[in-house]
Amino acid sequence: MDLRREVGRRFRLPDPLNVSTQALTPSGPRSLAQKLRSFYALTKPRVVSLIVFTAVIGMFLATPGMVPLQILLAATFGIALVAGAAAAVNCLVEQKIDALMRRTSWRPLPRGDLTALQTLVFAGAVGGLGLWMLNTFVNPLTMWLTLGTFVGYAIVYTVILKPATPQNIVIGGASGAMPPVLGWAAVTGEVTTEAMMLFLIIYTWTPPHFWALALYRTEEYAKAGLPMLPVTHGQKFTRLHVLLYTLIMFAASLLPFVIRMNGWLYLSAALVLGGIFIAYAVRIYVDYSDRLAQKTFRYSILYLSLLFAALLADHYLVA
Repeated sequence: MDLRREVGRRFRLPDPLNVSTQALTPSGPRSLAQKLRSFYALTKPRVVSLIVFTAVIGMFLATPGMVPLQILLAATFGIALVAGAAAAVNCLVEQKIDALMRRTSWRPLPRGDLTALQTLVFAGAVGGLGLWMLNTFVNPLTMWLTLGTFVGYAIVYTVILKPATPQNIVIGGASGAMPPVLGWAAVTGEVTTEAMMLFLIIYTWTPPHFWALALYRTEEYAKAGLPMLPVTHGQKFTRLHVLLYTLIMFAASLLPFVIRMNGWLYLSAALVLGGIFIAYAVRIYVDYSDRLAQKTFRYSILYLSLLFAALLADHYLVA
């Protein structure tokens, strides 16, 4: 009989390998931190940051002075929370699609880090808190507009439009263009022509922004069964529409100057930034490459950020 085995059997001596494994097992707090990071990833923080940025710009553009601190803080956090909840619902609905696409397969639901129930409860709690903040500390109009934006993105766009039509981005882009309107309504309690000019800029920006992405991700969208424009109508058709919508977007970006909402500083920025965007769109149409589409997609994000920063700078520095 093996003496060592017998002693181990009788006295149940611990196996050194098991001891090491247990020592390396994540502790409770570490697991909690990982779970919190997964919930945070559900909110698509990079997307939400752009949403919040344009909403805050909308607040400042709505007043010649400073935004009241309560309105600024409550509206910013409330809009951010509801936007994060909408992103979580989007992840929940599209978890099978996300698992098929390389750029989204890392998300918490495809990886199995979170369950559908956890995601649903999280979205409900975060979104409900955001709506409560807007209704209590801002005004009911902003709350209802934000709720409508949530429904437009999480339900109308994600559930109905995205899997049904290649015009999903054009129609569904209305919800994505609402943040500056929400910010404007938070300060003024109304939606004015100026707020709709901001809406129109983002609305016309959305198609060339997303179609640039879809061009170099066509195979992934086709694999996932999503009828994005390059999947249903081909790349050349999509490249033409990127150019056409970029021209429309450029025209829309000049409207704040036309209606005297902003002055020459903003106009100069709009002409330069828009000219660069048009140059990218022309190159995509004439001499396409995936690398060029990637650069166009990245520039489109920078374009919108700088354009809204120019709106703010002109509003305070020039006025």
